[in-house]
Amino acid sequence: MVWAQLFTWALSFADFVVYKGEETRGESPEQQALLERALQADPQALTEIYDQYVERIHSYIYHRVGQMELAEDLTAQVFIKMLEAIRSGRGWRTTFVGWLYRIAHNLVIDHYRRRGRATFIDIDDAGPIRATDGDPVGATESILDREHLRAALDLLTEEQAQVITLRFLEDRNIAEVAQIMEKTEGAIKALQYRAVLALRRVMQP
Repeated sequence: MVWAQLFTWALSFADFVVYKGEETRGESPEQQALLERALQADPQALTEIYDQYVERIHSYIYHRVGQMELAEDLTAQVFIKMLEAIRSGRGWRTTFVGWLYRIAHNLVIDHYRRRGRATFIDIDDAGPIRATDGDPVGATESILDREHLRAALDLLTEEQAQVITLRFLEDRNIAEVAQIMEKTEGAIKALQYRAVLALRRVMQP
């Protein structure tokens, strides 16, 4: 995969500056130990972290941008930025997972700013529709529904779009979303409530 190749390349050539990170909240002792090794530029630890999070980050980005190749490219950039930050002593200061998702979130925002938030794909450039159970109509409707939702997310605030993506597209629970977004569970519940109301308004015919 493109992002795996880029990560391996960056890891091989990165000139790391080893530093002592602050304690990371919300992680198990085993994960804490792994993250400390990563902060010391341990290649095995960095590879383990990559393996743990790459599919989650890719899934999150894909749900926001809707294009597989673009999601792969942005995923690669997330982990390159992770390595660059560790190398320069600018690693996470709270939760690692929240920090990593914030990198992904910012890259998605930057992408839409460059594109003027346009997400439309020319029909000639679109890939083939893969029908399940011999039902091309159902498969098409499913894709259209996802595109409708993605377009609606673009009309929400960034935090609202993020909580909807994590809760309902990524199927994360409240505690996981709170950790990722570095908010209290109560704040996430309130944000989710407002986001659902806003989403309902923008998706009404």
